[in-house]
Amino acid sequence: MPEFAEKTLDPASVKMLEKAVAEKISTAFERAEEMKPCPIGAEGNCCKNCGMGPCRVPAPKKKAESAAEKAKRRGVCGATAETISARNFIRMIAGGAAAHSDHGRGVAETFLAAARGNAPGYEIKDEQKLYQLAMDFGVEVGDRPIREIAVEVGEKALAEFGRQEGEVIFLKRAPLKRQDLWRKLGVAPRGVDREVVEIMHRTHIGVDQDYKNLLLQGTRTALADGWGGSMIATELQDILFGTPVPILGKVNLGVLKKDEVNIIIHGHEPLLSEMIVVASQDPEILKLAKAKGAKGINLSGICCTANEILMRHGVPLAGNFLQQELAIVTGAVDAMVVDIQCIMQSIADVAQCYHTKIITTAPKAKIPGAEHIEFSEHHAMESAKKIVRAAVENFPRRGKNIDIPEEKTDLVAGFSHETINYLLGGLFRASYRPLNDNIINGRIRGIAGVVGCNNARVKHDEAHVTMVKELIKNDVIVLQTGCSAMACAKAGLLAPEAARLYAGGGLAEVCEAVGIPPVLHLGSCVDNSRILMAATAVVKDGGLGDDISDLPAAGAAPEWMSEKAISIGHYFVSSGVFTVFGVTWPTLGSEELTRHLFKDFEEMLGGMWAFEPDPVKAAQLMIAHIDKKRRALGLDKKRERVLYDMAMRRELEAV
Repeated sequence: MPEFAEKTLDPASVKMLEKAVAEKISTAFERAEEMKPCPIGAEGNCCKNCGMGPCRVPAPKKKAESAAEKAKRRGVCGATAETISARNFIRMIAGGAAAHSDHGRGVAETFLAAARGNAPGYEIKDEQKLYQLAMDFGVEVGDRPIREIAVEVGEKALAEFGRQEGEVIFLKRAPLKRQDLWRKLGVAPRGVDREVVEIMHRTHIGVDQDYKNLLLQGTRTALADGWGGSMIATELQDILFGTPVPILGKVNLGVLKKDEVNIIIHGHEPLLSEMIVVASQDPEILKLAKAKGAKGINLSGICCTANEILMRHGVPLAGNFLQQELAIVTGAVDAMVVDIQCIMQSIADVAQCYHTKIITTAPKAKIPGAEHIEFSEHHAMESAKKIVRAAVENFPRRGKNIDIPEEKTDLVAGFSHETINYLLGGLFRASYRPLNDNIINGRIRGIAGVVGCNNARVKHDEAHVTMVKELIKNDVIVLQTGCSAMACAKAGLLAPEAARLYAGGGLAEVCEAVGIPPVLHLGSCVDNSRILMAATAVVKDGGLGDDISDLPAAGAAPEWMSEKAISIGHYFVSSGVFTVFGVTWPTLGSEELTRHLFKDFEEMLGGMWAFEPDPVKAAQLMIAHIDKKRRALGLDKKRERVLYDMAMRRELEAV
């Protein structure tokens, strides 16, 4: 038992690891132990961008190097460690930005099809947000029919991905000072497709060999993701499926049910999962489930698809990234339906040891050994019903080795930018001003975004939970997305009572007055754009500087593993946010390049990177940065601390 407890903070996962070992099932936890990473590759100094390589350029063994020694540490083409490391780093940004933005493109295509009446089952659910987006895109509203407006918005949104010149439209949502800085540095992005292609061109052998210039293109591409593709995905998903509002949910493997058909939806796009929610409630399919001996159909989710359907429907979370294999090990999953991103190929192998069907649905993401039922937005309900029926038909094939852990925890999710605005300011005077005022008077010390993946190289969930507890204990309110939010939800940090149990006195009082947890779940990893919008709203409400870089705020991804995390981190750094990553850092083989990211970037962009594997030390770095920003704003001086009640909020001027 202690051996497994060293691998994960989560008791349910410990139980399933024990079962997996007993049943001779290989999991990511075991493979991480057996597969040691290449030390030179981990530091970013291995180049395989041409047929003369791979060229491995190790970091210098001593601080001071002679010119002759440095000259020897080059690739066959002469590329230095700085060039190789910069190329690898921005290729990670390209991969992450492409993944997020291709997700956004799929949403835009479905949105446009729905607006044209070519995607039955989809409809406009948030008309108010559509009107707002129309104004952002310069689309005339007037008394035009809603579908006509939606078609033009959809066309403009889809065109943003391939924009060849000018700037992505959402860039104008950023504070004016930030926009001016991006333009001055030449990093205001065009369409994300254009920027990703340019990264791939620049990092081809014999093209861009100046690491500073390479990083500028990485910055431009990351911004095209955060303020372009990802933001478009979030906005259009809200319009199609409804803008999230606070909702009670549950998390962990205990949400599976022994007497019902268990369908786990795993991946990142809500286009299919929204239809599966509806299909699972179809009377004919429910009748079939009962005929097969099941009491009903139980949906749950893993990764960011899970976050999407949790926020809008209250569908429970089965777990985060490192629990996908363990969910199958319960023996109770009749089908795991996957779309794109963060899906382990190994789930097909694990499923062969049980009765579970792995069903792939995206033409761009197939897995050998899985059943493929292709999803089409033009026949969405037909596809969804076919998938749900396949799961129901599989229910009688269950074996006897079913073991569902009891662990499940309550949480509150659904804190969109709009919801936070409303909760703080009220229905008629929605505003971030109460948050700003409580930061100014010191009741809230600052804001932290803690996001990102799980990584099998470190103890599952521990860094997320430890870091967040340290932050809220020190009166820092935390915004979360993705697998990080799930980790903290399992630890009970996303429930309102967490304020009393874990938060510092000032933060706890604010949370209890407003009725929110000290840790706010904003959605999936593509929804990190909500944090950008929240930060911008705080700036615009006044009193905390005139740019995101002025805010007492910081970001972190303590268990990151995907290229998407690098792209997210870089667009936050490029937007002016101090951002610390844990586990490992991909440029440590180049001291010069790392210093540029960790120091020079702050002088250029007001935000910078940091690396600290210890979550408590990382949290302390974030708190120190928040305190530095408070001093710069003159907030370190003692002042009256006022907790705004409802009457005081009503007295605020309308903005």
